Amino acid sequence: MINAHGHPEPVRLRFKVDEYYKMIELGMLDNYERAEIIEGELISKITFRDRHSACVNFLNRVFIKSVSDDILVSVQNPLRISEYDEPEPDIVLSDLTKYDGKRHPRPEEVFMVVKVADKTLKCDSGIKLSLYAAAEIPEVWIVNLVNDIVEIHQKPSSGIYRLAQIAKRGEIASSSILPQIKISVDELLG
Repeated sequence: MINAHGHPEPVRLRFKVDEYYKMIELGMLDNYERAEIIEGELISKITFRDRHSACVNFLNRVFIKSVSDDILVSVQNPLRISEYDEPEPDIVLSDLTKYDGKRHPRPEEVFMVVKVADKTLKCDSGIKLSLYAAAEIPEVWIVNLVNDIVEIHQKPSSGIYRLAQIAKRGEIASSSILPQIKISVDELLG
């Protein structure tokens, strides 16, 4: 595109998730393991800090102990939301009665997504939360390390979550989708 001054305008390139994988296969992308695709754009992932990793590890242990064998606890793996979106949440709990575990899960196969957020809080509670709501993921937790709370988002409708609850230190974060999940916020946040 040319602007009013006769100069070329930058063009935003969008890639479909399948195109992204084809570029990886052809060797066109370096460091692809440090990126995720959101709204067709490659987004560089941030290196995890100790506290972030500790929370993910704690959640992984608790979830595996809490859920039945027909629920897959997947850690830091892609979730295929649309042809242009494949974020990599910290944890995805998928329904193995609908999902065979042989590819990245789709929204209709997912019970719950968990994001542990510090430097990524703005993106996780903004664009990514909107993506999950639009895809009708039933429940999303944001472990907000900035404010020492757990945000529990439920009841997606028209691209937003209609119910949001906050669990603070001294309280228990619990899931309405998977009622067996009850976690001490103090233990989670360390």
